[in-house]
Amino acid sequence: AEEYDKIRSDFGNRKSGKTLLSYKEAVGHAFHADWSAYLPAKPSYTGSKVFDDYPLADIARYIDWQPFFIAWEMHGKFPAILDDKIIGQEATKLYHDARKLLDQIISEKWLTARGVAGFWPANRTAPDTITLQTSDGPVQLECIRQQSKKAAGQPNLSLADFIMPAGDASDYMGAFSVTIQGIEQHISRFEKNHDDYNKIMLQALADRLAEAFAELLHEETRKKLWGYDSSESLSNEDLIRESYRGIRPAPGYPACPDHTEKNKLFRLLGGEKSTGITLTESLAMYPASSVCGWYIAHPDSKYFGVGKISNDQLEDYARRKGMDTGEARKWLNPILED
Repeated sequence: AEEYDKIRSDFGNRKSGKTLLSYKEAVGHAFHADWSAYLPAKPSYTGSKVFDDYPLADIARYIDWQPFFIAWEMHGKFPAILDDKIIGQEATKLYHDARKLLDQIISEKWLTARGVAGFWPANRTAPDTITLQTSDGPVQLECIRQQSKKAAGQPNLSLADFIMPAGDASDYMGAFSVTIQGIEQHISRFEKNHDDYNKIMLQALADRLAEAFAELLHEETRKKLWGYDSSESLSNEDLIRESYRGIRPAPGYPACPDHTEKNKLFRLLGGEKSTGITLTESLAMYPASSVCGWYIAHPDSKYFGVGKISNDQLEDYARRKGMDTGEARKWLNPILED
């Protein structure tokens, strides 16, 4: 009990060790793209489009197997892990079992894949606000900016930095969701038979298929649906290394840590009826094997972590969202300055 009291106290007293700028200073250190040299690509459609019952065999080719092994607490690069001197034999057996079950899932159509992708004209209308023009009127997306003091010349990034400012021309932004449905009856069968091994295997494979579907749909977006990089030719390894142009940041992740923006994303995509995904009270997604996010095309866009922010940005963010500061604090508490 004393040891855990000390751990709890140490964690509560932790300091990030990083100096934070004021929010105003951070905005002054924003990333500035050369918009005069940028011609936004126009998507093949605007609004949202559903991709229902997408072939699982096509999706399976995009699976990144390394996280699958991590789910089983086997750490190492794939496929090198299969030849590892210590866990290679066990990893190989696990992989063969997974491929066998995956083949059965595909051939017997145990699961159904549904995706939705949408694109809208967009511009940055304030330092950290992106406004989408939809058929139902404008939708404002609010972004959070890095506030850590950086080395000279390094910007304090916000996702809004990668969208063309209003007044220059119309840029675009996209959103997507993918989900793998139908797992429940098979999980119930494995539970009834006390088959925990295949139950966990099925859950892990469903998660991998959801991530693979997100990868596939992003590639389709870059090459066809939005078409801003139609000549792209990347291997699956290149995709895993994120060697493509553009990003697909997800609400709740490091670049956009506020889960509440997920509500806007799902409304844009048509809600539960279109996506097949339910958002819980805590904004988790059900089915659990689901992925969502935004599409940004600018060639300078990149993944980053916001890190810690201070109260001045919290208050500005709450004001922009029309949210009570206490409510905003609840959602952003993990990234607030200690």
